[in-house]
Amino acid sequence: MELTSGILQGYYTPILTDIARHLGIHDGDVNWFEAAQLTVSALAVPVLAKLGDLYGHRRILLVSTVLTAAASWGVALAPGFWTFLAAWSLQGFYVVWLPLEIALVFSRVHGLADGAARTRRAAGILVGALEFGVIAGALASGALVEAFAGQLQLVLMIPAVVVTACWFAIRFGVPESAGRAGGRVDTGGFALLAVGLLLITSGLTFMRLGGPGAWWAGSLVAAGVLVFIPFVRVQLGREDPLVDIRMLRSKSMWPVQLTAGLFGVSVLGAQAPLSTFARTDPALHGYGLGLRAGQVSIIIGVYVLALLVGALLYPVVTRRLTPRWTLVGAAALVGTGYLLFLPLHGSLAEALVNMAVAGVGSGALVAALPSAAAAAAPLDRTAMATGLTNTTKTIGGAFASAVFGIALLSHVLGDAGAAAGAGQTAAPLSGYLTVWAICGVTGLAAAAALVLVPRLAFSDPSPATTETPAAAESPAPSPTRSQ
Repeated sequence: MELTSGILQGYYTPILTDIARHLGIHDGDVNWFEAAQLTVSALAVPVLAKLGDLYGHRRILLVSTVLTAAASWGVALAPGFWTFLAAWSLQGFYVVWLPLEIALVFSRVHGLADGAARTRRAAGILVGALEFGVIAGALASGALVEAFAGQLQLVLMIPAVVVTACWFAIRFGVPESAGRAGGRVDTGGFALLAVGLLLITSGLTFMRLGGPGAWWAGSLVAAGVLVFIPFVRVQLGREDPLVDIRMLRSKSMWPVQLTAGLFGVSVLGAQAPLSTFARTDPALHGYGLGLRAGQVSIIIGVYVLALLVGALLYPVVTRRLTPRWTLVGAAALVGTGYLLFLPLHGSLAEALVNMAVAGVGSGALVAALPSAAAAAAPLDRTAMATGLTNTTKTIGGAFASAVFGIALLSHVLGDAGAAAGAGQTAAPLSGYLTVWAICGVTGLAAAAALVLVPRLAFSDPSPATTETPAAAESPAPSPTRSQ
């Protein structure tokens, strides 16, 4: 499943220009694909995660796979832009796969003495498969689009076939989880959540497209934030909430969710600025790496390989350190890697070192956050907790995308006449320095938040503190998983 998830994330990027030509749209319109899919993902994850806790994680994993497969076939066969946009958006259901998978794993091993450690090892393997899939997908699409020149629909069918095969892998290869949450889906809470997230993500998207002068985009974001006030009140008043606010307020949970949001700033928001900086010609602008499109793949490849290394090292390092300090170290690596860009950005070698440092920390966090959330949550709230790490990460990435877009456009917008007259389209160095500073500071802020987590949080219990079966079924967070 995660190999396929990686393919979906890496396959389309090298051929976006070919897709734009196939649909007869401008390259700038490709931005709508990302914005629409992020919105669908942010809405789908908490609902599907809740349904997994209610009706079975494997069952909802099968449903989300069917929806993703149908959307993938829609991407391949779409006759025009709007149908392609709709299918691409619905493909965002795959984002719930990892939270549901972690919930399935935790359900099988939580009763064992080393259940949390087994969950961490499984998370590392799953994320390792995801990153390998990103590399394989990117390489495969680049080769196939040249081998099948003029037959883009055939190239786009490959991910659809792979996703379809995943349904059979889950149907016949994975047992259902144990332990169900009571109640039903909170439709009122979902309506408020949908309105709030739609306002925020839409406002951030329009803010990125319209620049700092788009006051109405900021008003949408503010309105979306205000919607969460009644949402929290509704959730606190329900016995079976869509989002368990009391669970989120626990000392072991809120730092994890805050870290996920801060982590989304760099892992989802900083890659496009890095690509454009690498393509900027230093002979013309005095900064940049002056790389060709093909050479940019070197940086991306090093970063993804570093993610893979970080994901695989995470369970190994936790054997030496506590899971809490491993999380702190991973977040600190992310912050350090991006802060290194401030003095060291003049050569490809410096950029590769910086991205390797940030990548190792990022890979560890991708694996660590869902498993840490599962360990800190009650058994019947594991999918909800792990799913929220993806939701907050998505919101953090959307916010960063808007802020970074404004920072990189500030030169052009502030000196429009001179820029237009000179044909200047490159972003200013100050904009890139702003991007890297924000990514570095948010990484270090996440590390500081994780220091506040209780010392033995996310760790397996000692034999003397092992919980009783009755305590394991309690709807309140157990001392074992949130020491």
